Amino acid sequence: MFEFDINVNEINEILCKSHVYFGCGAIKKIDDIALALKSKGIDKVIVISGKGSYKITGAWDYVEAALKNHNIGYVNYAKCTPNPTTTSIDEAKNLGMEFGAKAVIGIGGGSAIDTAKSVAILLENSDKTADELYEFKFTPKSAVPIVAINLTHGTGTEANRFAVATVVSKDYKPAIAYDCIYPLYSIDDPNLTCKLSPNQTKYVSIDAVNHVVEAATSKVASPYTVTLAKETIKLVVKYLPLALKEPDNKEARYYLMYASMLAGICFDNGLLHYTHALEHPLSAVKHDLPHGLGLSILLPAVIKNIYPSKPYILSDILEPIIKLNGNPNEATKASEGVYEWLNSVGVPERLRDVGFSNYDIEKLTNLAFNTPSLSGLLAIAPTEATREAVEEIYLNSI
Repeated sequence: MFEFDINVNEINEILCKSHVYFGCGAIKKIDDIALALKSKGIDKVIVISGKGSYKITGAWDYVEAALKNHNIGYVNYAKCTPNPTTTSIDEAKNLGMEFGAKAVIGIGGGSAIDTAKSVAILLENSDKTADELYEFKFTPKSAVPIVAINLTHGTGTEANRFAVATVVSKDYKPAIAYDCIYPLYSIDDPNLTCKLSPNQTKYVSIDAVNHVVEAATSKVASPYTVTLAKETIKLVVKYLPLALKEPDNKEARYYLMYASMLAGICFDNGLLHYTHALEHPLSAVKHDLPHGLGLSILLPAVIKNIYPSKPYILSDILEPIIKLNGNPNEATKASEGVYEWLNSVGVPERLRDVGFSNYDIEKLTNLAFNTPSLSGLLAIAPTEATREAVEEIYLNSI
């Protein structure tokens, strides 16, 4: 029970590839970050955000004050939506170009920060478009500096090199991963997550669980990713019910945000496979489907598929959810146990509940294999990701 020895109001520095300021009150570190940016000759930035959360949470008050304090000009692109599109990325890039932005600050969840990462690449590669970036028409080697201010506890993008966007014209939702988009600085302040709605609280936390289930069982998993997965799931299972019951509970938000950051680092190392490769087509087709909800729907069927190939790892990391013996024949029990846990935290939905049917399976399967980058995720799944296997996961999720 190491948690009892931790002061949630102490701001720790987590040195992964990104420099993360973590802890309640960490948003105050934006002044130090602004000073560091100014010392690098950065006097203009573009701020990427959603329409309101950056203000509602109070984050913007600190950011604006810091930028003004250090004479850094800014322009704000405040049009990010869940499941960001390449169209919006190009809009933000053009705004940044016109302003002469030399760095990007993303304030929000995965959508805003992933948009910020994408804009950072395009500001450095101004002759390219977001469609070209997400259809892998070029390989970026550099990006302008990125500052990520995280307002959720699920994405992990503040601590890794991944970003996601939807190419609407093709129903593609690819993922990119480049070293040049590790944020230079990130802020993880649990105080900024207390206004998340109950559904957002659930969905982002379940996203973190999916990150580690995949990263701990992929073909490039390691003892490190398994260790991170164990801790992540333990913390989410313990603190998600508390955050739902007491939204302003700092301790619950602290450990959910810590779990999310661990999960981001975990899949930065172990990568992802089935659940993300199969969810991206869902939210590419239905743009209003929350990413975490799509993952939640698919997770039990994915567990059923992969459990026989990784019974010891899965029985170990899923121990806070269901007691298993590491027997390959427990796949159905493991799958049902995960579904029961999801139901217990208020996420019982199946694909039919969000508008999909058996008739959609062929299209979704085609997108899973044809969307740029997703076949690469399927290739590192612990079982052979045949069309039949993918179709069965979708079918078992209906």
